[in-house]
Amino acid sequence: MPHYPEPVRILILGGTGEARALAAELVAAGVDVLSSLAGRVTQPRLPDGPVRVGGFGGARGLVAFLRAEQITAVIDATHPFAGQITAHAAQAAAQAGVPLLVLRRPEWAAAPSWDLVPDIGGAAAAVRAWPGESVFLTTGRRDLDVFAPDDRHRFLVRTVDPPEGPVPPRMTLVLDRGPYTVEGESALMRRHGVGLLVTKNSGGPMTEAKLSAAAALGVRVVMVERPPLPAGSAVVTTVAGAVRWLSRGSGGE
Repeated sequence: MPHYPEPVRILILGGTGEARALAAELVAAGVDVLSSLAGRVTQPRLPDGPVRVGGFGGARGLVAFLRAEQITAVIDATHPFAGQITAHAAQAAAQAGVPLLVLRRPEWAAAPSWDLVPDIGGAAAAVRAWPGESVFLTTGRRDLDVFAPDDRHRFLVRTVDPPEGPVPPRMTLVLDRGPYTVEGESALMRRHGVGLLVTKNSGGPMTEAKLSAAAALGVRVVMVERPPLPAGSAVVTTVAGAVRWLSRGSGGE
């Protein structure tokens, strides 16, 4: 285990497998760590150690929280598409004078056959232009409203929790949580006659099997690219990198 030369109190903005792995390692090392979850999943996988659930009330609320809780370093290990909390974390850490690290798993390497789009609106436009019928949509339950006007395509939608708000009229919903296998993903796509997969470049092994299955079956892929990180962000791609960053002294250099 690393040596922490000064008393530290770490806030992990979590919800990912990397966040849970980091919390487990820090708790085992006796570090004072608090994990925060957004509360968007009804039954989240909880990390080791103390956990809080819910928002902070924007960047201003997070500044107040960092000061009140005497946080000495923040690690943003949220989902790569949780752009709002990442922006708020950067603003709040700068205002509170607290070191901030972003822990992000690497992106999936783009295949030549992928259609890359900058955002979910671009994905909806790509689907509208596609002449086929059956679409496998794995972009999350909060983005379904942009596909709701599309009554021409059949949508196979997979989410962890049931969606809220507008959804496509021709939709088959599957409630499931990874990790997935190539065999299972292939069988699912065959069963529903999928010709187009729409997903986000989340990276990591938990949900990568769908890409291997799509490639083997000749299913076209529309990939939503990640939003950019705030300028000047310190970034690591592994839990070990985050531990090294912390061990240099209360999250600082």
